[in-house]
Amino acid sequence: MLTHPEKILGVLGGMGPAACAEFLKILARDAPAKDDSQHPKIIMLSDPATPDRSDGLMGIGPDPLPVIRKNLLQLVEWGADVLAVPCNTAHYFIDRFRDEIPVPLIHIVEVTVEAAKELSKGNCSWLLATDGTQKSLIYPACAEERHYHFLKPSDEQQTKIQSCIRYVKSGDMKTAGEIMNAVVNELWSERNVPVTMGCTELPLAYEASGLPMERQVSSLKALSDACIKFLYEA
Repeated sequence: MLTHPEKILGVLGGMGPAACAEFLKILARDAPAKDDSQHPKIIMLSDPATPDRSDGLMGIGPDPLPVIRKNLLQLVEWGADVLAVPCNTAHYFIDRFRDEIPVPLIHIVEVTVEAAKELSKGNCSWLLATDGTQKSLIYPACAEERHYHFLKPSDEQQTKIQSCIRYVKSGDMKTAGEIMNAVVNELWSERNVPVTMGCTELPLAYEASGLPMERQVSSLKALSDACIKFLYEA
């Protein structure tokens, strides 16, 4: 394993800002570094003005694809050797031009499915995500390729999950945690399997919920783990 990664990580953030900040925090915490010099070099472009990914996917807002594509290519131009985007719904759009990106992209959905499969011993888990991600079916499609299965919350539960995401984006972690606690306990009363956080705001709500951390899969942690593996084992 390398003591100092040679490759530069490009991070496209701002979708949302709190989730990206948490991703960088996890990356710094978990990197196998003994001093500053052994941490990876990161180029970050945070663009909170990117059109809402879920609204764009649902057809009720502008298409964010051109902005996401422009920003990822900008990171490559700045010198990024590998890319990470701590936003799940954004990957629905990224998949439409992924072949155009001249450097590797660590796909948050793919690595989160692998982490969910490992935690639940290859069975299934509940998928908590934005309305857009649920509609896109990007997670079930990726899971099917890996012989895995996600359970989907009811429409009423999905409405609560979407409101939970909005509370995280507005900085109200207390309310987000309360909603998360209530929804997850409802889900566990139906089927007692782990929950997969297929939205990068939801791990923050889960952490504020008081629920057992070992029963959830964080897409932020899965992305960070995959970045560390790529950078330090390259």
